[in-house]
Amino acid sequence: MNTHCKNCCNNCRGELCASKVPIFENLNNQELVEIVKTIDHKEYTKGDIVFTEGNVANTLYFINEGKIKLYKYTKDGKEQILHILSEGDFFGELELIKPSKYGFNSKAIVDSKICTLTKDEMKEIMMKNPEIGIKVLETVGERLSKVESLVQNLATNDVDSRMAYLLIDLKEKYGELINDHISIKLPLSREEMANYIGVTRETISRKLKKFEDEELIKIAGTKSIVILDEEGLKDYI
Repeated sequence: MNTHCKNCCNNCRGELCASKVPIFENLNNQELVEIVKTIDHKEYTKGDIVFTEGNVANTLYFINEGKIKLYKYTKDGKEQILHILSEGDFFGELELIKPSKYGFNSKAIVDSKICTLTKDEMKEIMMKNPEIGIKVLETVGERLSKVESLVQNLATNDVDSRMAYLLIDLKEKYGELINDHISIKLPLSREEMANYIGVTRETISRKLKKFEDEELIKIAGTKSIVILDEEGLKDYI
């Protein structure tokens, strides 16, 4: 269950939670303080639903800590992951433009702390700081482009290509250079990886083993993958 508290955030540790959000990065301390005064803070445990598709959309969510997945269900009831978001990311931005309902579901995939602003509060902030509105639009554009790439990948590419696409995508966001190689601390389970690219869990395990045998990656347990040959992976895409 999520809990709610007004004008407090145990995770901020004396910092302003809004300062973690890139779209607010150009604001001065006083402007950040004004935003924090209007922010609500919520906590979600792993598996908690933030909202479901069809809910009235009137809130913008900022991730202070944790990871959130945005997803839809296909016609045959399978989960299709659209985005995995982490600290500093925000979601619910498309619904700022006009009255609407959420077109996707969102769930915490680890324990998470989220700051929220209502649609009206966010619009007021953007009126005072137009550059924030521009940054929101830039993020919207990037996400739409990513979804288009995902749709094209799912529609036209074979499973090897989809697997390589997923690994490169995870590497770009979660990769960390360790001993001359990029190590990915996976935010997804094997089943969630399967849901991301539209295959079965067994297929994910088989393709990871194939890529490991080809010395493109090294599997380091269930939560870590090391990229050994990024160009080799890209050859599959």
